[in-house]
Amino acid sequence: MKIVVLDGYTLNPGDLSWEALKNLGDVTIYDRTPREKILERSADAQVLLTNKTLLNETILNSLPSLKYIGVLATGYNVIDTEAAKARGIIVTNVPAYSTSSVAQLTFALLLELSLHVQRHSDSVFEGGWVKSPDFSYWNFPLIELMGKTIGIIGFGNIGRKVADIATAFGMNIICYSKSHTDQSHRSNFRWVTPDELFETSDVVSLHCPLVPETKGLVNIQYLKKMKKSAFLLNTSRGPLVVEEDLAFALNNDLIAGAGLDVLSDEPPSEDNPLLRAKNCIITPHFAWATVDARIRLMNAALANLSAYLSGKPVNVVNK
Repeated sequence: MKIVVLDGYTLNPGDLSWEALKNLGDVTIYDRTPREKILERSADAQVLLTNKTLLNETILNSLPSLKYIGVLATGYNVIDTEAAKARGIIVTNVPAYSTSSVAQLTFALLLELSLHVQRHSDSVFEGGWVKSPDFSYWNFPLIELMGKTIGIIGFGNIGRKVADIATAFGMNIICYSKSHTDQSHRSNFRWVTPDELFETSDVVSLHCPLVPETKGLVNIQYLKKMKKSAFLLNTSRGPLVVEEDLAFALNNDLIAGAGLDVLSDEPPSEDNPLLRAKNCIITPHFAWATVDARIRLMNAALANLSAYLSGKPVNVVNK
């Protein structure tokens, strides 16, 4: 069986092993595949593994040998799943492998916005403490999370993990989600409408999928409802936020800051307004990429493929 990995570098830049995959067939691994090389590299492959390489209807219809696509991620919007289904191609994803890592970065961003750890460390190494007349100083407001309200939009695995961590910090939790699960075990929790969430939260954290109903969810109308002291966090998908509106809100002090791990275009263009916005922290979509999470991702992707080869596919997204 011919197996082709189209963009393996992101999952495995060299610190993991592909040996278990090589035991399953004739494997070719490419670090990255530009669009013009997809058909050439995928020809005669029965199995493709991809993270962000786009496989649309035209490409799928040009690969008659293809039987299985394993997405090396949770999101699978890079695959035309309907076209794959029509061709009898099974598409699988890997859910929940990065839950803890994404929740961890969510709070890393929040803590940086609250305490400005890096900026204060930089000031120390620039001589600020050596020259200080006092034993202690701070250049930015320091914010305690205890008693603050975090508004979580989307309450799947990651949203619930964020709620668990917020509870440990002594925060109150309000949530908006399409489905309401039983959260009676949380004494600090309420379901609310989007309006109430944006109006009353000290922190708004996005953990919902990107679907037509959520695209552009965070726009100027909702940003104007937020407290001027509030923070926005997005470790989910960039297009949930209207970036021009968020940049305006930051630059005009409508909100106090934002922590983002995702943008609408990745990598971003140089003219992305958030790259020049005030009080904005941006990390390069790496919340999912801890070594531990990538090991889980590798193992789960291999398990998906092994299940397919045994005739019992799992985590199929185009049934």
